[in-house]
Amino acid sequence: MVVKESYLSLVVKDVGKIQKEIIEKTQKLGGFMVQSYFDNPQEAASATITIRVPAKKLDQALNDFKKLAVKVVSENLSGSDVTEEYTDIEARLNTLYKTKTKFEEIMEKASRIQDILEVQRELINLQGQIDALVGQKQYLEKSAALAKITIYLSTDELTLPYAPTDNWSPKLVFKKAVRSLISTLRKIITFFIWVVVYLPIIIILFFGIYFIKKFIKKIKRKTNLK
Repeated sequence: MVVKESYLSLVVKDVGKIQKEIIEKTQKLGGFMVQSYFDNPQEAASATITIRVPAKKLDQALNDFKKLAVKVVSENLSGSDVTEEYTDIEARLNTLYKTKTKFEEIMEKASRIQDILEVQRELINLQGQIDALVGQKQYLEKSAALAKITIYLSTDELTLPYAPTDNWSPKLVFKKAVRSLISTLRKIITFFIWVVVYLPIIIILFFGIYFIKKFIKKIKRKTNLK
């Protein structure tokens, strides 16, 4: 039993439109949206969508989503084998069910109130453990049946994260370094543009305050002379 998870970072022309198309395609494949986030700043619109699709249709879903992109920045697919965990849960459940059956047999034969109460406490405790394990088992079954896909969308490649990966890659490190450099240069240029735009206002305010102070001093001098 394998739980599959995938990440996609896509550059698109229209984030809102592609976001809706991804949700529609997901529903057609028999999946559903888990979470969706959309942001539309002045620089570049972006969105993050988390969906689940039937594991058997994961490849089809990824191909459909990538076709919607102008560029696929990064893609990562991982699988976690939970067979051992699932088998362990089944074994523990089997033991608990057998133990519960024995206590139920004791309950039928019990005659003293104290014995009945003690057996009831044990049965309640056993049922609690069974319910917890059944919940874990169902979660693993659903996780294995429905693959999880997290999709990052943006009109600007620099705002997109690279898909998480456990493998170290010099090429990926180089790309991240270049991206960081470009992002830093953008911020510096943006800062200077803001300074240039506001500079005339700052100069006017500075000289305005300067001349007002000078005018006030001049009036005070005339007043003192009188």
